Amino acid sequence: MAKSWVYALLRVLAPCVLAIVPLTGSEPSHRNISITLNPGLHIAPPEGDLLYVRSVGPNDSLHFLFCSQGAPTLLLIQSNNTQATVQVNWPQFLERNTSGSLRVAPQSSVVYSSALMFSRLWEYDGENATADPGLDPGPDLFPPYELQNLTWSRINLSTLSAMLCGTSRGSNGSICVQLSVFENWGRSELWPRLLHNPDSAQLMFWLDGLSPRSAHSRFLLELRAVGGTPLEMVQSVRSIDDEFTPSIFTVSQWLSNSSAPSSSPGSSPGSSPDLSPGFVQWKPVAYRDASARLEVASPLRHWSPLQQDPVSTATASGLVFGFYGNNTLTTAINISFGLSGEPFYTNYLSWTLLVGVGEPPLDSFSVLVWSILAVGLGTPLLLLLVGGIWVCARKLSAHVHSAYEPIN
Repeated sequence: MAKSWVYALLRVLAPCVLAIVPLTGSEPSHRNISITLNPGLHIAPPEGDLLYVRSVGPNDSLHFLFCSQGAPTLLLIQSNNTQATVQVNWPQFLERNTSGSLRVAPQSSVVYSSALMFSRLWEYDGENATADPGLDPGPDLFPPYELQNLTWSRINLSTLSAMLCGTSRGSNGSICVQLSVFENWGRSELWPRLLHNPDSAQLMFWLDGLSPRSAHSRFLLELRAVGGTPLEMVQSVRSIDDEFTPSIFTVSQWLSNSSAPSSSPGSSPGSSPDLSPGFVQWKPVAYRDASARLEVASPLRHWSPLQQDPVSTATASGLVFGFYGNNTLTTAINISFGLSGEPFYTNYLSWTLLVGVGEPPLDSFSVLVWSILAVGLGTPLLLLLVGGIWVCARKLSAHVHSAYEPIN
């Protein structure tokens, strides 16, 4: 009897929940995207490609520039003009000796800009680390992979994604970065299945076949946010729903200080930078196999201090120098892959992050979770209500007396 009540309740409540609960990321938003490789240049540049993604919305335009001249760098520019475009002075850009070789026209329309650079990869022996390997890797640090010095492949385009891989002299394997851009809300098919919106782009960083220099190797990745409104604060957002990334209940967000004035070249004095804060978002998990799944998941952590670094990054990234010039502050953060007690690096490691402007997309309770909550809370209440009505009805019927006596 009890089971039949539960099944009946599920059949009644599930369609209701599906009807009243909005799907995450169903906000009406769409961007028109155009992609150009080496815009305005008829032959491939000698030292690396420049990918230009122009994403136009109803009231603004986003400009993603992905470059392999030096360390892999993603530059994100937001303009309040839907007709704005990026212009490249190729002779100056390739020489990397003149700032301003890359600009947005009209320059006064720029309201936000920031570049994210994959600058350095550290490897260390994690066997004898005395503390958290991300905080105290000990004396066994190997010489880092300076990503600006790697030999990078040409950018490989595929619909709304682009990939490049780099190799280091004297080392097997490759270090790869893939960029994906989006026209609508959605979710990646591969774990960690980050929720994305049209105001963001996804970056996937992975090591494929890179020969470890120790039997117990772990890695640290150095990221640098450059120019614009500096990324200064990392916060963790917790949830009880791990439906899309099993066992992971936290999202980490590296946010810009929206109260800081924008230092973007050509930004108008009257522009309001706090309208479009920037963010970098990730789930604290990496995967030790190309077929990402729970069994090969490894936790990761970011570690502080985050500090303003006055050292120029112009020599590390042609894209940064071309847009910002030589005297740009950067903010650095380190990401440590694998904590104490976790398996060491073998042959593969991947990590996914999201870069964008505005409010970072966050998962709300899914339809499945809402259905479970509705059934879990609604079933006892309904049973109590039905049981109470039945008891009251029985008591009332017992107190009803007939005006006639029964005849034997």
